[in-house]
Amino acid sequence: MAAPRFLDIEYCQTDDALFPIAMAWSLENGQMKTVVIVPADEWLPEDGDIGDLDLQYLDEQGVPLIELIHELHQDLPDQTVYVDGLDPDEILVDLIFSALDQEAPFEVAPITELITGMSSEMLEDRRRQLLFEEGLEPQLPENGVYALLLMAQEQGLFDED
Repeated sequence: MAAPRFLDIEYCQTDDALFPIAMAWSLENGQMKTVVIVPADEWLPEDGDIGDLDLQYLDEQGVPLIELIHELHQDLPDQTVYVDGLDPDEILVDLIFSALDQEAPFEVAPITELITGMSSEMLEDRRRQLLFEEGLEPQLPENGVYALLLMAQEQGLFDED
């Protein structure tokens, strides 16, 4: 069985806006990719209020949407990609692809569909515990993906070499 794939998205949310600013996902071999995202102009509120988010940083360090979509098409075609189920990940994935009039090449599903022997509360408690034990900042998407990878490994969902 191929290793399950995971995805986590950091996002900006204000009264007038919701959009992705960084994303991490895992590959078949368990490695991860992470990117900062250049926001599409239509995602930004007209009043320019995006809290303390540094737009200049996103513009300078971020990956344009066309490149991100290309990477996701290469890395996750026809996959089910699992998320922690806490964030609006499916909405954010739709925003990314609809900005360029495309459909996501993968399906988004909550971790509860992969690890069925634990309640969503138990899964979230374990995810938080792993983040704490590993000394990881929970808001970074690569740390969210890493915690999900560890949980899948604990459940024996990876082939042992």
